[in-house]
Amino acid sequence: MNNARGIFWIVDDKLLAFPFDGKYQEGISKSGKTYNHKKLWESIRPKGCNKPFDYYPRGRVDYTGKGKPIVYMSPHIDDSYISVIIKAFELTETPIIRYDHSKHYQCYLDKEK
Repeated sequence: MNNARGIFWIVDDKLLAFPFDGKYQEGISKSGKTYNHKKLWESIRPKGCNKPFDYYPRGRVDYTGKGKPIVYMSPHIDDSYISVIIKAFELTETPIIRYDHSKHYQCYLDKEK
């Protein structure tokens, strides 16, 4: 599964990564090429967790039109997770990192301001 697209969360200082493999049918995005955070959360939420999908910092691994890996993620995710994300998604080249300040990647840390 080299160069997988997919989504991830940082929950309790751990990466929860879901490279797209179609395993979670209920979480597949409209494009059919990756997962949707909101749809997938109900299936993978940690045991005992009652937080909504957008509570934790999250991100996505995708590819540019030229095939370069790109990681969109909450600005609340520390750079130290980049190497962990690269490994989890088996990226073979260094990705472009986009800290997404949009509402799409907001989490509880944005709501505390």
